[in-house]
Amino acid sequence: MATKPAAPQLRPDLPSLPGEGQAPRATSLKTLARDIERWAGELGFQDVGIADTELANYAPAFRTWLEQRLYGDMGYLARNVDKRLEPDRLHPGTIRVISARMDYLGTPPPAATDLPANDGSAYIARYAHGRDYHKTVRRRLARLAARIDSSTGGRFRAFTDSAPVLEKPLGEKSGLGWIGKNTLLLSEEAGSWFFLGEIYTDLPLPVTPRRPQPGCGTCRACMTVCPTDAIIGPRKLDARRCISYLTIEHKGTIPVEFREAIGNRVFGCDDCQIVCPWNRFARRSPEAEFAPRHGLDHATLVDLLGWDETTFLARTQGMALRRVNYEQWVRNLAVAAGNAPPDPAIVAALKRRQESASAMVREHIDWALARQCAP
Repeated sequence: MATKPAAPQLRPDLPSLPGEGQAPRATSLKTLARDIERWAGELGFQDVGIADTELANYAPAFRTWLEQRLYGDMGYLARNVDKRLEPDRLHPGTIRVISARMDYLGTPPPAATDLPANDGSAYIARYAHGRDYHKTVRRRLARLAARIDSSTGGRFRAFTDSAPVLEKPLGEKSGLGWIGKNTLLLSEEAGSWFFLGEIYTDLPLPVTPRRPQPGCGTCRACMTVCPTDAIIGPRKLDARRCISYLTIEHKGTIPVEFREAIGNRVFGCDDCQIVCPWNRFARRSPEAEFAPRHGLDHATLVDLLGWDETTFLARTQGMALRRVNYEQWVRNLAVAAGNAPPDPAIVAALKRRQESASAMVREHIDWALARQCAP
């Protein structure tokens, strides 16, 4: 739909641009583009760029990926392909896309050697330590769109991983970075520890000039480190093997062939980011909403296995961890427990969860107990 965002303005004294209330002029649009960058910074975004909507260069690789069914159970990725490749079909009238970057590390950036270890701890992907980014980023984008509207008018729609949008190609076209071999958008200034959001608009804003990007060169660190060999080629991911997919998107039984490789990762995986050389330039986010909650940046398997469903729902409220249900949560913990060093406390925690588990989860618990109790 083509409605304008109803989010409140950041401040009541928003600046006016020349010609406000009139058809935009080329000079005012150039000024507006500079103002958008400034306003985005005031709203907590670290970078912003503007692109046209031409995505034809990305279509062949995307369609081939879909044809090979490398998306696993994520059938929604194979729907609305035309809307992904032609933004005007998703939001009629769109001729420009404003892409914005918001850094999310709530703790200091990890060193390249800080990979998860099977030591009884539970590893949760860093993006999920704090508040659900969908809520934070989308709200800020809506405020940015409202501020643009108050200055110049136009039609806008904001997205944050919430619609058929090719975020990384649009981010690349907007000058925010390049798509790396791990399929993530990489920034020369900030690595990859960030969220993306987009505003579709009918304003003919000047596009951000594309500057040469350093790229990944001959580096294959992300491809080499992947525990399940999910990165099957530069910029090509077999989601069916990816730990983030297996522990979040996949709802059923985790194939035995991947369980040991999952290690202690109970929600997502950061390995390909941890080893990326460009992430030495990443910085800790100033955003308080992304700070870790409930000690989830250093939780133990015993602690988390102690959560019943009521506790899980209470402590994950407003967090990206709600992308999994309690059944998936216990399933993932059981796999990690099966990879942990033998520990009577883990065995006891697994047995307590075994009593009320579904058949699917009980199979993972049995697998974990067999490994914990092996002679």
